[in-house]
Amino acid sequence: MRETPLPRPPFDRQCAEVLARLPEFPPLTVESLEAIRRPPPGFAPPTDADLARGGSFDVSRRTVPGPAGAPDVELVVCRPVTVSSPRPVVYHAHGGGMFSGSPHLALPGVLDWAQALELVVVSVDYRLAPETPFPGPVEDCYAGLCWTTEHAGEIGGDAERLVLAGESAGGGLTAALALLTRDRGGPVPTGLLLTAPMLDDRNDSGSVHQMAGVDTWDRTRNEFGWTALLGAARGGPDVSPYAAPARARDLAGLPPSYLDVGSAETFRDEVVEFAVRIWRAGGRAELHVWPGGFHGFDVLAPDAAISRDARAARLGWLHRLLTQ
Repeated sequence: MRETPLPRPPFDRQCAEVLARLPEFPPLTVESLEAIRRPPPGFAPPTDADLARGGSFDVSRRTVPGPAGAPDVELVVCRPVTVSSPRPVVYHAHGGGMFSGSPHLALPGVLDWAQALELVVVSVDYRLAPETPFPGPVEDCYAGLCWTTEHAGEIGGDAERLVLAGESAGGGLTAALALLTRDRGGPVPTGLLLTAPMLDDRNDSGSVHQMAGVDTWDRTRNEFGWTALLGAARGGPDVSPYAAPARARDLAGLPPSYLDVGSAETFRDEVVEFAVRIWRAGGRAELHVWPGGFHGFDVLAPDAAISRDARAARLGWLHRLLTQ
């Protein structure tokens, strides 16, 4: 137990101005989940027509076989219409704390990469906790990945150039998916792009305590998300690395990875430690810690200088990875 509160790193000025204007987040309870899952005013998910971006993408849904004994999995596929040769694929998992969110809400940022680099995007609509606890969500992601690599040619994709990507809870699922496919001898991704990933169910790092009560995703909300996924096992000794990737004993064999996080957010320390452990295992990782960024700063404060820099850095890494 920490007896003395840790001093907090300052928020970026432009981010702090946005943070001060955000409405108070409602308490998270199982009873309030239905309301929480509804997008707040001004954040309605884009339609398929919006995602098509004036005819730049063909947007479709594919229903593919799910995990053994489980329902089928829906994928949202966005394919550039003007490109005939097979293009690299971004296989994406959306954020939402493990208990909310959808592909459509998260796809606009991913489509920025796709439009710049002529990529195929496949976003998995995994089942949500607590209705579907671990291992359901990550198994959905794995089933969708297997279908995507096996059928890449059908959607204009190149299975030999496939990047796993996700943000927040989706970043945690993406890291877990990379471990799962490594250990099962499944599809081999080209790269791993993790934006502020949710990696550690123990919820006890220095940054978790520093940002309690002030970050957009703080310790209380983090505990709710992990408990939704893991139930009473959360924080205990037997949590699987395919649920909480920070639990993995060995990070060797992961593909080249990009990780970023804000310096003033709950996930900072677990993301930094994950990158350090990739390096210790002899792997390749690029880490960015954006000074003064809170969780989701690049979405909630899109015009802040660090938000523009973060988006440019992710795109630059993808370009280098896919063209070298």
